[in-house]
Amino acid sequence: LSQQVLDAPDPGQRGPYEVLTLYYGSGTDKNRPEYRDSVSITTEPVNASKLVDLGASAEERNDYWGFTPREMPLNARVWYPDGEGPFPLVLVVHGNHNMRDFSDPGYDYLGELLASRGYILASVDENFINGGIRNENDGRGWFLLKHVELFRDFNEASGNPFRGKVDVDNVVLIGHSRGGEAVANAAAFNRLSHYPDDATLRFDFDFGIKGIISIAPVDGQYLPSGRKVIVEDVSYLTFHGSHDGDVTSFHGLRIYDRLRFTDPDTFRFKSAVYVYRANHGQWNTVWNSFDNGPRSPRTLDLRGLIAPEDQRRFAEIYVSAFLDIVLKGDRRYLPIFRDHRVIGEWLPRTMYITQFETNAFEPLATFEEDIDVT
Repeated sequence: LSQQVLDAPDPGQRGPYEVLTLYYGSGTDKNRPEYRDSVSITTEPVNASKLVDLGASAEERNDYWGFTPREMPLNARVWYPDGEGPFPLVLVVHGNHNMRDFSDPGYDYLGELLASRGYILASVDENFINGGIRNENDGRGWFLLKHVELFRDFNEASGNPFRGKVDVDNVVLIGHSRGGEAVANAAAFNRLSHYPDDATLRFDFDFGIKGIISIAPVDGQYLPSGRKVIVEDVSYLTFHGSHDGDVTSFHGLRIYDRLRFTDPDTFRFKSAVYVYRANHGQWNTVWNSFDNGPRSPRTLDLRGLIAPEDQRRFAEIYVSAFLDIVLKGDRRYLPIFRDHRVIGEWLPRTMYITQFETNAFEPLATFEEDIDVT
């Protein structure tokens, strides 16, 4: 980290725009006053029953939330620039956590930064499928696409605060933990006409998703037809901490390895960064250092972690630089994803390992032929 050779402004610094905020949602939420009393845009519920199975806890959960999977809400908090637009759209979604310890406020630091730099960022509420549910990451991804669909409608609706302000052809999805797998599922679903596990559920998405970011993701919890999801023709960033006390191996590399570029003429790239002493939760201001829940200090040695503000500083730099390349075409930041040392003065003082590939990459050998014993 002794070098600083990149000749470009620090992408982790605030931009020129004043930041505005609002909530949209059901307007009837039992547990979230911001989605009951403070919504600027009221949204209609969606039927997620084909994708979300509450199992044995259905009665308890339906009683707590006040709705079933047949009428789940589309709630989000939004940070957006005070300007004419249109602005690129970025959605961020949390992963699994105690459903009563609401996770969606935890990306406020990204919302403030990115809105000031000319992006609309919505932090999506999926707390109602958190907790004891399993194998619901297809539902998490589908919800993201339903929120992109909302913004398409907002952009066209007379009197809507986002009328004419949303560039729905320039979209990036960000997910953390299970949300990190969900964004890959969403990118795959975006190209499909039907839900792979139930063809009675039709998809009509085909949005302009240009990239996805997986923060400390899981992988393989959703297996359509027993296969892992393969993502094609989007740029990809993933990062993971060496001291992750929840997802203990770098699952984002699995998504990275499966991601394919089929169009040699359209520039795309993928990058993976391993961050020494980063944990799972400090990417989210609500989760923080408690990777194993409230008793984490009893089971995890937290003294080795980098400071939470340093961990989030890394996320600010890399997420912002990724968006500037993918959504604004500013390739000055591309060297960051090849080699972290080009921005040594900006980065928190720890160690990093970086992996990088573009759509022009062609392997000389993959050794896959060794599987065929004949």
